[in-house]
Amino acid sequence: MNQPSDVQTKKTLSYHWYIIPVIFFLLFGLTDTLYLAWSHYKNYTDLTFSSFCALSKAINCDTVSQSPWSILLGLPLSYWGFSAYSLFLFFALATLHRRNYSIYLWQCLFLLGFGYSVAALYFGYISATKIKAHCILCLGSHAASFALLFLSWIILRRFCGGFSLQGLNKGVRYILNSWPLKTSILVLVVLFLSLHTWLPPYWNFTLPPLSNAVANGLTEEGHPWIGAEHPELTIHEYADYQCFQCSKMHTFLRQLINEHPQKIRLVHHHYPMDHEFNNIIVPEPFHIGSGKMAMIAIYSVSKNKFWEMNDALYTMGREKEPFNTRTLAAMTGFTSGELAAATRHPQIREILLYDIRQGMKREITGTPTFVIDDKVYQGALPSDLLKIIMQ
Repeated sequence: MNQPSDVQTKKTLSYHWYIIPVIFFLLFGLTDTLYLAWSHYKNYTDLTFSSFCALSKAINCDTVSQSPWSILLGLPLSYWGFSAYSLFLFFALATLHRRNYSIYLWQCLFLLGFGYSVAALYFGYISATKIKAHCILCLGSHAASFALLFLSWIILRRFCGGFSLQGLNKGVRYILNSWPLKTSILVLVVLFLSLHTWLPPYWNFTLPPLSNAVANGLTEEGHPWIGAEHPELTIHEYADYQCFQCSKMHTFLRQLINEHPQKIRLVHHHYPMDHEFNNIIVPEPFHIGSGKMAMIAIYSVSKNKFWEMNDALYTMGREKEPFNTRTLAAMTGFTSGELAAATRHPQIREILLYDIRQGMKREITGTPTFVIDDKVYQGALPSDLLKIIMQ
């Protein structure tokens, strides 16, 4: 009767062969989330940054980083992911030597893997339905979570007889009686809370307030400008209110204007990447509502409130919420009715279409785009030019 058991034992890999892939996926997850944390920071603070996995509209890590969904309870999701993988690693390392019932920790690790996998499914759903873009590295993190769940289940089956409440109780008691594990968890919690308390919310950048010391007006063609009345340098921006990079660059340029009010002038041109208005450049639905946002901005010129409206539209665009005239009216002092009427006004629409046609003549295919001395710079201003501007 013992022979089949012995044969089965010989065919089964030793315990440590199962631990190796677990450690591999944990190290991958930790490295992945570290890069995601760095990429998230660079997206909000570096004007010229573009991730290597920003490949298209559908596969774009930067789009995911720039989404409000990248923040959970006041911290970037990557920080939560790194903490989760660290916790799993602490428990897994405690099981390397199968003594003192440490093997029962796999009951807890299986539950952690299950929780991580549920979170992966949820955030995958958010990417597909809300952000409408996927991050390759996020997908890699999701895959690591599923792998940890599967490997935990295999180890439970091989060495613990499967999942049981009794085994889970023993795993929890092992944690409560293990000073190294309790210390590791405490350190992780303290570090996480410290980050939550002290990490500057760099993702909440706001436009500088309008200064009375900074002039503004309209060009001969009717385009709003802000900055120097007699500028040494004039920058024409072609922008979309739902474009994150447009908002980031506009914030930077406004700060420069506040610092050099007699040197730089910024002229605004509308170039919404909305298929309803710009269907040659954007043949498929994209930045839905940005065209109507531009029409409202054009209307606000007639009320001498363009820059106040401009700031409100950029704020709304960063929130990625559906365009709503009631929300915008509450932010700007207009009525919802007059803003809604502006989005249907044929003359305002024609002004916007003229802006778009002028951009197309310059072969502009995306936003933000800047024109300085008839030279076109798409995406961002080059670093050498930025150094000259900042002098």
